[in-house]
Amino acid sequence: MTRPVTAGVDGTEESLAALRWAGREAVRRGLPLRVVHAWRYTADLAVADRDTQHGWVAEGTAEAVRAVAERHPGLEASVDVVEGRAATALAEASAGAELLVLGSRGHGTVVGFLLGSVGQQVIAEAARPVVLVRAGDDAAAEAAGRGVVVGQHGTPEDSAGALRFAFETAAARGATVHAVRAWALPPVFAYSPGSMKLLDDAGGLEPYEKQALAEALGPWRERFPEVPVAEHVEMGSAGQVLLSMAEGAQLVVVGRRERRTAVGARIGSVAHGVLHHARCPVAVVPQE
Repeated sequence: MTRPVTAGVDGTEESLAALRWAGREAVRRGLPLRVVHAWRYTADLAVADRDTQHGWVAEGTAEAVRAVAERHPGLEASVDVVEGRAATALAEASAGAELLVLGSRGHGTVVGFLLGSVGQQVIAEAARPVVLVRAGDDAAAEAAGRGVVVGQHGTPEDSAGALRFAFETAAARGATVHAVRAWALPPVFAYSPGSMKLLDDAGGLEPYEKQALAEALGPWRERFPEVPVAEHVEMGSAGQVLLSMAEGAQLVVVGRRERRTAVGARIGSVAHGVLHHARCPVAVVPQE
């Protein structure tokens, strides 16, 4: 089954930027575009009944999709107007998508990349990769980006989903993958005879981290031999190292582990930090 690139829209400029980004990505990947607009009936609009409000939403969404389709002749596009909670509808839409694209609210004066409650819930619960796009994103700035930055951590399996998505995206764009692995000195109690032997065999902590990154990248280099790869290993906070590499990138890709708490799903501190402060679009990929 062919999975579409799905964009969630709500009529705001942020979501329209996400729609334009999704249209370009669908063309690059040779996939159809699906546009989902979740809405809720507003009873206090006495001049408009449910059917009339639905018509307004459907026509506005269709007009936005037509504008994107005109830029990309041959793009197969469909529109679904769904009544209900936006977070629920978009999370459900992600299940059948190759990726889900949402708009962000841009930079704030204090916290940077403002991630609304809907976006945060969808990212935490989506079964497929979710890309956040800023209102000011455009094709020219995207083309000028220097590549796709992806964070790698832990074992090769821990980052397989993020690496897969990064290489697929870079291959579709003819771009370079910049693979980043951050490391920190472990606490004394974390040392064990087994771990010490691994470090000794690798020649020390930094060579060990470089070797770990190379091993994680190995299968993807073989699968995508046409994609150039740059490796970057640096001591420091994973979020800060990724953000330093993200400047000028076309896209930053981070993984998301499944984390459930008493208040619902969480996206993790690294993904949360990158989402709030990266200037380029950010893809959050569930761990495989």
